[in-house]
Formats: sequence, C-alpha cells, structure tokens
Amino acid sequence: MARERPSKLDRRLSSPMAPSFMVSAPGKVIVFGEHAVVYGKAAIAAAISLRTYLLVTSLSKSKRTITLVFPDIGLDHTWIIDDLPWDTFSHPSKKRRYFDSVISLDPELVQAIQPHIENVSLDLPEPQRKIHQNSASAFLYLFLSLSSPDATACIYTLRSTIPIGAGLGSSASVSVCIAAALLRQIHVLAGPHHDQPLDESEIQQERINKWAFVGELCIHGNPSGVDNTVASRGKAVLFKREDYSRPPTVKPIRKFPELPLLLVDTRHPKSTAVEVAKVAERRNKFPAITEQTLQSIDEVTKSAHQLIESQDFDPTSIANLEHLGTLFTMNHGHLVSLGVSHPKLEYIREVVDYSGIGWTKLTGAGGGGCAITLLKPNLDSPPSEDLDGRSTDSSDLAASLNTIDSLESKFIEAGYEQYKVTLGGDGVGVLYPAVLKNGTDDDMGGEEIDQQKFLNAEGSEGIERLVGVGLQEKRDAWKFWK
Repeated sequence: MARERPSKLDRRLSSPMAPSFMVSAPGKVIVFGEHAVVYGKAAIAAAISLRTYLLVTSLSKSKRTITLVFPDIGLDHTWIIDDLPWDTFSHPSKKRRYFDSVISLDPELVQAIQPHIENVSLDLPEPQRKIHQNSASAFLYLFLSLSSPDATACIYTLRSTIPIGAGLGSSASVSVCIAAALLRQIHVLAGPHHDQPLDESEIQQERINKWAFVGELCIHGNPSGVDNTVASRGKAVLFKREDYSRPPTVKPIRKFPELPLLLVDTRHPKSTAVEVAKVAERRNKFPAITEQTLQSIDEVTKSAHQLIESQDFDPTSIANLEHLGTLFTMNHGHLVSLGVSHPKLEYIREVVDYSGIGWTKLTGAGGGGCAITLLKPNLDSPPSEDLDGRSTDSSDLAASLNTIDSLESKFIEAGYEQYKVTLGGDGVGVLYPAVLKNGTDDDMGGEEIDQQKFLNAEGSEGIERLVGVGLQEKRDAWKFWK
C-alpha cells in the first residue's frame, strides 16, 4: 500500500528549528568623575560582573509570533509578526540597514509602533506599565528595524542580576542584549572567536553598540551613549561631553584591569535631576569654590587614567592599587563637598573605612543609590606570600572573610544589598548553542539551557549558577569580542 505523502503543513511543522542561543552584557558603574562630567570634564565608567542574560528560543515555522518575556519586571507580551507595521519600516525613505548609524528616532516609525505598545500591560499601575512599555518599545523598534516580515517566530526571555533603577546601566545592558541577538539572527555578526583580529572584533562591538543606542533612545529619550558603550565593549571608557548639542567623546580604556569590587545598593530612591540641580545651585552661590572642586574631580579622573595607561602599570601592585584607592577616597570627598552624598552612603563609607578592607566612594548621581569599594588585595586568597613577599597567615585570611560577611550582615540589617563583583570585565558575549557543562564530567555534551530552566532559576545566584559567564573561573562556552 502506497505511503501517504506529507502535506506542506506537515513538512513545515517537521522542519528543524534553529538551536537556542544566549547573549549577555554587563552593567556599569561610574568610577571617577560624577557631576564634573556635566560641566565638560572627563569621567571613567567601567563594566561590572552583574549582567543581563537573553535566551532566544526559536519556534516552529507554523508559528507567526514573537514574545518578549522579562520576569524580573513582570513583563510577558506576544505580538503577531504579520500584524506589525512592516510597510512603514520597510519604506525606502525609512529603511535602515544593519551597518547604518541611527542617532535619533524617526517620529513616523515611533508613531507606527504605538498601537502595538499601548496594549502592553494595560492592567498594571502607570509607573510599572511605563517601564514595561518602554522595554517593549525598545524591543519592537529594533526588531522592526533589523528583521523582516518572514522573521522566525521566537521567544526572547530576559533575566538580569543587575538591580533596576540603581544607576548601574540595567536598561543599556538589556538594549545591548536585544541588539546583539537580532543582529546575530540576521547573520551580520562575525565571531566572536579567540583568534579574531582586533579591528574585526571592534567592528562587531560597534555595530551592536550603535543599535543598542537606538534602544536607549526608546527608553530614555536623550541618553549619553556611555552606558551602552560600556555594556557593548566591556572594560572601561573615558568619556567627555563639552557640547550638549553633540554626542560625547568616548574613548575605550583597553588596559583597564579586572579589579575586585564591593558594590552596596542603599535601595534609597534617588533622582539624578535633583542631584544635578543641587550642584548647579551650589555653583551659582559659590562659583569659584565649586569650579575648583569640579576641576579637582577632573584631576582625579586624569590621574587614574594616566596611571592605568602608563607602560609600567601593574594591577597586582599594592602601590598601584593604593594609588587608585586613594583616588576613590578623594573623589568621594569632593562629591560630599558638592552636597550629593547621603547619610545612607556615608554609613557605608564609615563601616568600610572602620573595617579597613578597601577604599569607598559613591557612584553615579548620589543622593542614594550605590557605593563602591575597591577591595584590598588578598582578602579571599589562600594563605601564601603576599605581593611584597611577606607570609600571609591563615588567621588573617579568615578575619578578612569574616569582616566581609559581617559587613553584609550590617548592610542587610540596614536594608541594603551587597554584591561582590569584578570591575572592568568583558562586554557583550554569546553562548551558541545554549549548552553549558554545569557540574558534569561528560566531555561530549552538556546541559541545554531551555526556557523553563532559565525561568526557574531563583534570584541572581540561581541565574549565575545556571548560565553565568563565570566570575572566579570563566566558562569557556561563552565567547566574547575582545
């Protein structure tokens, strides 16, 4: 008896789907130069090891939907691909190619996606709905700009270990992940791989960075471009904006070392606009003194940059770390004099200073938010000789670890959150396919990261355990543009 031939629909349903893959991008902190940068001075921003992770799961060809899932903020929305405003986005006068530079949003394109954004999270209170709709707007604008009407149906699932609204670049990290994933899906990214030439790697990073900036335009309206640049490139950047009618000058600091950092989030609400206004008012009342303070902050930033870029800079040198640490302390003192610290930030500084484990400053606008501490060396190293050749007693190690633990207890009691992170790490990375060896000795395979496992990961520690790029020991499956 003759076998029945499969229908076209059957063949479409049985077509193999592209493997799931992941992209990841870091958050950031301002290391030096807060507030002075508003007045045309330089600032340094660097990547931190708190990251956003995006899992892209392809659906069968019979599906014609895209879904954005961001459980950390409660967002879950699906669009029908064929209903999206492709005619507007693909019009010759509007269509942008993947290698184009887009420095502003097209009002007609923004208007075209509004009907598809307005119904996102309608049942939620206005503040949360606005966050959801801003995220959806960034995603949809990038999707329609980079994809096509015959795009593969997918679920885009985001998880993040970066505190939201703490001035740590969480939205830029998300925008970088979305841009990298969409560019990868249209096959216009080369690598990353370990022997990729530097100039080729930089082209890929900048391609991602440019489109991530478009995402930031959707979310913030007038972003500086610094956060997405750090999230794309990693390490650190020196940036300066002397003319607000033009983009800032952003210079990568490729020699910026990976340094141990204690990040403490006060969880106290802050307003960048309010803190900037405080400095402006102080500058109006005391112009000469305030200008000297801003100039001193600029000198601190320049000193740090010159040290790191110097030929004999050694990040393992205690003298160099003490130099950077002292600059942390000086920068913080200047910010205090500008009136942008807060009792909650000063509590962190006092507690850390008393413990003697490192050098502390506020990061970002101040008035709340976060403080960062550059940790002294050997706080969590095994007993050995220290950097000057002196023996390190195991009791000293235990005391330092106990100190960090006791600090965390104090901060938790005060309602803060503490993170031990790495400063100056990798930028955007790719895990393709989404398979990791998580505690298995099987050299032939690994654990496939599906959406359910990803969603079930509990908190930041669960996410890092399941898919993290690795803090102490990097996971080789993750690849980064260097």
